[in-house]
Amino acid sequence: MNKGEAKARIAELTQQITHHSHRYHVLDEPEIADSEYDVMVRELVELEEGFPDLVHPDSPTRRVGAPPSDLFAQALHQSPMWSLDNAFDWDELVAWGRRVDKVLGSAADYFCELKVDGSAINLLYAHGRLVRGATRGDGRVGEDITSNLRAIPSVPLTLRGDKIPELLEVRGEVYMPVKAFQKLNDEIVSQGLRPFANPRNAAAGSLRQKDPKVTARRHLKIVCHGVGAIEGVKARRHSEQVSMLADLGLRVMKENTALPTLEEVFSLCREWEAKRHDVEFEADGVVVKVDDLAQREELGYTSKSPRWAIAYKFPPEERTTTLKNIFVNVGRTGAVTPFADLEPVRLSGATVSLATLHNIDEIARKDIRIGDTVLVRRAGEVIPEVIAPVTSKRTGKERRFKMPSRCPRCETPLVRPEGEKVWRCPNEQCPSRNVEGLFHFGARSAMDIEGLGYKTIIALWERGLVKDAGDIYDLTKEQLLELPLFADKKADQLLAAIEGSKTKGLSLLLVGLGVRHVGPPTARALAKAFGSIDRIAAADEEQLSQVDEIGPVVAKGIKEFFSSARTGEIIEKLRSAGVKMHEVMDHERSGPLSGKSFVLTGGLESLSRDEAKALIEDAGGKVVSSVSKKTDFVVVGTSPGSKFARAQELGIPILDEKGLNDLVR
Repeated sequence: MNKGEAKARIAELTQQITHHSHRYHVLDEPEIADSEYDVMVRELVELEEGFPDLVHPDSPTRRVGAPPSDLFAQALHQSPMWSLDNAFDWDELVAWGRRVDKVLGSAADYFCELKVDGSAINLLYAHGRLVRGATRGDGRVGEDITSNLRAIPSVPLTLRGDKIPELLEVRGEVYMPVKAFQKLNDEIVSQGLRPFANPRNAAAGSLRQKDPKVTARRHLKIVCHGVGAIEGVKARRHSEQVSMLADLGLRVMKENTALPTLEEVFSLCREWEAKRHDVEFEADGVVVKVDDLAQREELGYTSKSPRWAIAYKFPPEERTTTLKNIFVNVGRTGAVTPFADLEPVRLSGATVSLATLHNIDEIARKDIRIGDTVLVRRAGEVIPEVIAPVTSKRTGKERRFKMPSRCPRCETPLVRPEGEKVWRCPNEQCPSRNVEGLFHFGARSAMDIEGLGYKTIIALWERGLVKDAGDIYDLTKEQLLELPLFADKKADQLLAAIEGSKTKGLSLLLVGLGVRHVGPPTARALAKAFGSIDRIAAADEEQLSQVDEIGPVVAKGIKEFFSSARTGEIIEKLRSAGVKMHEVMDHERSGPLSGKSFVLTGGLESLSRDEAKALIEDAGGKVVSSVSKKTDFVVVGTSPGSKFARAQELGIPILDEKGLNDLVR
C-alpha cells in the first residue's frame, strides 16, 4: 500500500471506528460485534505504525472510549481509565511478554482476571464513603451516574475495616447475569418493546437510566478489579490491592489467579476459553497484568493503554452478517422449525452459514426480516442462533417472513397444537419426519448404528429400501453396494453395526423409536418399571404416570405413541428381526468393557453424561459415582472436578472422550 492509499484507508477506518464507538459507548446501540470492531482498530493501528506521519491527534487509537453524552453531568476521573491492548493467540501473548521482559530486564509475575463483558465504571470513596460513581467515558471524563450505582446492592456505600484509604478510586465492571438478562428481555418483549441484544448492552442501558428505581430493578452486579488514585494506604503488588478491596467490603472475582510464567498464563486462558459459560456473566477473555506495581511504573503507558497489561480475547462468539433467506425444517416429531440462511461468517473457529431462529414467535418478537443485517451467536458447540437484527442498517428492502401453511415436503396442512409455540406436520408418513426419525434411531445416544448417517439414510430412502426403523434390519449387502461410496468393507461394517444394535436393550430402543418427551433418563425409568416393550404398550396413562420422572403430559404422549397402528407395525418388524424388546440386565451385557468400572467427570465434547453412561453400559461396562482403588478408568472432560485429582492420586488410568471411544470400538 502506498502513502496515498494508506491515507484514504486511515480516513475511512477513522470514520467507521468513530461511528461505531459512538453507537457502542454513547447510544448503547452497537451495529457490529466486538470482534469486528477490534479488527478495524487493529488495521488502523498497523497503518499508523507503518505511516506515522499520517497519524492525526484525534485518531480513535489515541482515545480510550467515546465522549460522555449530555444525558448526565460530567465526572472527571482522579486518574485515567485506560483501555487494554488485545492478544488473540499465543504468538501475540508471547510478543507482549517479550516486550515486558525487555523493558524490565527480567521476567515478571502475572496476575490473571477473567474479563467480564459488562460496563466499565469508576467508584470514588473519600474517607470510606461513596461520593461519586461514573462511567469510563473517554477515559478521563465520564458520566456521573452515582444515583444509579448506589441502587446496585453489591456497590457498598461505605467501606469497612481498620485500614480505610483517605481517598480511593475503585475500577470495576457492572454486569447483568445471563439469567437476569433473559428474564429482563422477556419482560421487555411482553410490553411490546425492543429487547436488548446482549447482557453487556442491557447493563450499559440499565446504568444510564434517569430513574434509579429502574436501575435497581435490573438485578445488576459489580466486580472490582483494580485501583486508580489512592491515598493513605500503600501496596507493593496489584494482588495485594485486590485483597485490600475484598477486605474493604468490595466484591472481587474469586477466579483471580497469580501465575509465574506465560506458559501457565496461556494454559489458563485456554482452560477458561473452554469453560467460559460456567460463570454467571458473559466472559470474553482473560486480562493479564504485571503484578508488581513498581514494575508497572517502569513499563508505563502508550497513548491509550498500559504496557503492563493485555487482554487475551477468546475467539468471537458473535458476529454480524446478512440473513439471505429463511427456510423451515421438518423434524422427526413433525415440528416445523424456521432457520436462517446466512452469508457465511467465521464464529468460534467454525464457518457458520445456517442458524436457528427457534420458532415463528421468536422471529416476530425480535422483528427479524429477510435481508436484515443480523447479530449471530455461536457459544461453544451450541447450534448457532440469530440474536437480533441491526435495525439501523435497514434499507427498506427487507421482507417479513411468513410461515408456510403446508408442509414443504409432503404438502400436509400444518397445525399448531394448543399451548405450543411450534407448528407441526401431522403426517406420520412425511418423508422429512421419517428421514429425521431414521437418523435419530441410529444415533449414538440411541441404537448407535455406526455408518448410518444422513447421506446413507437419504440414499436408502430415495431408493425405497428403508421407510421406517424396522426396514433397517432387512438390508442386504447387495442393496448397500448399490449406494454411492459403498464398497465391500463399508457394507460389511454397516451390517455388523446393525446386527450389534439388536442387543442394545429396551431403554435405548425407546430412545431410538423417538417416543415424544422420552429421553435417556425417562427411557431407563420406563424400562426399569415395566421390563418389556409389550408391558409399556399395554399400560394406561395412570400406570405410566406412577413412574418417576413421568407426569401426565409425558404419559399421554407415550400412550398416544403406542396406540398408533404404525408404531405397532414397526415394533413387529423389529421383533421379527430379533431386536431385544426387554431391558438388558447387567449379567446379560457383554462387550469390550465387560467387568470394567468407570467414573465420569467434566463435560465431554460430543456426548452428554447420559449418552456417555449409555455407551459404557452398552459395551458391558459399569458407571459408578465415586473414585476408589477398584475403579478401572476415569473419563475426564472439560472442567473436571475433584474426581480427576483423586484418580491421579490413586494412579487410575485417565481417558478422554477419544480414548473412551477407542476402548468401546
